[in-house]
Amino acid sequence: MTPHQLQFLFIGLAAILVLSRVLGAAAQRLGQPPVVGEILAGILVGPSLFGGAVADFLFPADNRPLLAALANLGLVLFMFVVGYELDLALMRGKEKVAASVSLCSVALPFALGVLLALYLSDSHDAGNRTGFVLFMGAAMSVTAFPVLARILSDSGLSRTRIGGIALASAAFDDIVAWSLLAVVVTVSGGGDQWAMLLAPVYLAVMFFLVKPGLRLLFDERRSGGRISSDRLIVVLGGLMLSCWAAEWLGVHFVFGAFLFGVIMPRQTSELVRVQVVDRFEHLSRLLLLPAFFVVAGLKVDLSDIGLKGLGELGLILLVAISGKFIGAFIGARANGVPALQSGVLATLMNTRGLTEIVILTIGLQLGVLDPTLYGLMVVMALVTTAMAGPLLHLFKRRAGSTEAIGDYADASSGGAAEGERSVARTGSTVR
Repeated sequence: MTPHQLQFLFIGLAAILVLSRVLGAAAQRLGQPPVVGEILAGILVGPSLFGGAVADFLFPADNRPLLAALANLGLVLFMFVVGYELDLALMRGKEKVAASVSLCSVALPFALGVLLALYLSDSHDAGNRTGFVLFMGAAMSVTAFPVLARILSDSGLSRTRIGGIALASAAFDDIVAWSLLAVVVTVSGGGDQWAMLLAPVYLAVMFFLVKPGLRLLFDERRSGGRISSDRLIVVLGGLMLSCWAAEWLGVHFVFGAFLFGVIMPRQTSELVRVQVVDRFEHLSRLLLLPAFFVVAGLKVDLSDIGLKGLGELGLILLVAISGKFIGAFIGARANGVPALQSGVLATLMNTRGLTEIVILTIGLQLGVLDPTLYGLMVVMALVTTAMAGPLLHLFKRRAGSTEAIGDYADASSGGAAEGERSVARTGSTVR
């Protein structure tokens, strides 16, 4: 790497830090999760404004591979934290309503996404048509668990029954959505089909060898309730190997990072869990993920979408918003949740955040999405995340208080307490 490249790398990283921090803070002042401002920052430095002159100056073409490597590292740490925070204990006592809301809020948008893909496939070079159709269905089905937790914390809904149900539903939703995406990657030819036959072996090793090993590593009698540098190195090394194995199998490294987070022991002390998450998250949240937003934004060009593009964007937004909202609303109402609280739950399930950007990036890398459709889908992710705050405010004004929109019966199911504990763990994850 030449001195000139190093100079521009440092300038570019400094610009990323400043821009993401400023727009993230501006989003917070407007009652939005910081991720909304950070996604917008990535789009603003891309070719949509000034013909890409800002991006060409700050991020020359010969520096972008290194920037992409930093972004991928941030993605690995983020997906690990998402997997680690995915606690199925959230569903205890509310399995029926959470499963109903989650399945309905996946099935309907998936079906609508498939229909939309069949319409769009003639005007977009999808490469693998089957992969494109399945991918659009999966992309419409996503709910961003970390963003949802942050919204619950900021809105005061974390201590309510609806907050607990929303977290449980989103946790189940994550499992279903990522499983769907794994199928899409396989169908789209993301890797060696013969290597995919070893996927059950990989899963068996992770659950029956690595998981018990991690449980021993973090046993309180050995760790004393704290995590040492040696233990952290073991976790980092295992995380990298899991990502390598997933990439070699052809299911994308993000699945390896997510799965390693899922198998992390949850029977350890809360102190250990907080320490692991904090140490992984700080570097990722402050520098590496903003770099990912910039890399994603460099591929978004909205400067010449035209009337046809605006029409397609309208259809994408209609399918994404209505599919999630109606699906979650029906799932909640079928289990006796009142209409007002069902609307709140449906609004919360519509948040997509960084999780959607991750999925869209995978689609672009696989050639399932073309650059134009990728840009429109990124806008959809931004809009569906930003709309949650204002809609919740409207619900609150109608009901008169946060408690009125968050509780609808007795709290004997324990949803409020469990929701509060989960948000306390996850609220710092602002994606």
